[in-house]
Amino acid sequence: MKLAIVTDAWRPQTNGVVQTLSTTAQTLRAGGHDVLVVEPNQFRTFPCPTYPEIRLSWFPSRRLAKLLSEFAPDCIHIATEGTLGMAARSWCLRNRFPFTTSYHTQFPEYVRARAPIPLALSYAHLRRFHSAAARTMVATPTLQKQLESRGFHNIVRWTRGVDVELFRPGDKNFLNLPRPILVYLGRVAVEKNIEAFLALDLPGTKLVIGDGPERVALQAKFPTAVFVGYKYGAELAAHLAATDVFVFPSRTDTFGLVLLEAMACGVPVAAYPVTGPIDVVEHGTTGMLDENLRSGALAALKLDPAKCRAFALGHTWEAATQQFLGNLAPREETAAVGRALARL
Repeated sequence: MKLAIVTDAWRPQTNGVVQTLSTTAQTLRAGGHDVLVVEPNQFRTFPCPTYPEIRLSWFPSRRLAKLLSEFAPDCIHIATEGTLGMAARSWCLRNRFPFTTSYHTQFPEYVRARAPIPLALSYAHLRRFHSAAARTMVATPTLQKQLESRGFHNIVRWTRGVDVELFRPGDKNFLNLPRPILVYLGRVAVEKNIEAFLALDLPGTKLVIGDGPERVALQAKFPTAVFVGYKYGAELAAHLAATDVFVFPSRTDTFGLVLLEAMACGVPVAAYPVTGPIDVVEHGTTGMLDENLRSGALAALKLDPAKCRAFALGHTWEAATQQFLGNLAPREETAAVGRALARL
């Protein structure tokens, strides 16, 4: 099958959306599928307001149309709602080409954290964007219910996986820091609510792996915390495996791939009982879900790392990719249905 994935989120960005899409594309290619990823590096770009690390495509419609026409895909999946996603949606509607979308990020909440824009207005825009899709894929049951309560339709599930060969228990002595080591991994941005973690009165060391627009301010405000910036591959896995508890203070994530990565390393999680963690973490077994994040972090220290690892082993990218494939809307199937209906 020839599949085009259109995304505004791609390398060099480092986040769960990029990880999900790049791993899915890699897994699909390994399975014999022909995958075209249309992403911002193929276009002129400009920095996203308030978040310059993210580059948005500048007037991508013409080049996008050329890429899609030349590739002649069987299916099109629009992964994001940015300038490329909007252009791809318009191309599909003009050409009566069915497409699927996915809802990776709670943009209304992200925008609200930066500007006084009503959630209802942002959700109305996203609802319109996704309403034209044959199906909209979401990662968890909680997110599905949340979007359906806001008027979204045709929602299906697309779960996530983890590379259990890369992320695995490792040498705790890799990090020479006072214990226990409590870690946050991800973008250092206001919507991640990292300050809620750094402000906690906890023993040992608070470690932050990642970077972003809030790093300078947070590093100045919390000088005892250890910031190590972005880490990748085996070095990232070694850092993560050497910690004792993964603290996830975000209230706006739709899944949180890093939760699975931590558990695969045998590191229990402490998080709020909100969308994302509530569907990924087994409370009392692989982590603690508590509105009192300090209590949750201290309790997570007592959990069995082996049970965290066992849980992660049940979440493969191969299974997630098969679910993704089953959700797609091939053009020939849609056309066949249309011809059959026309004969009635």
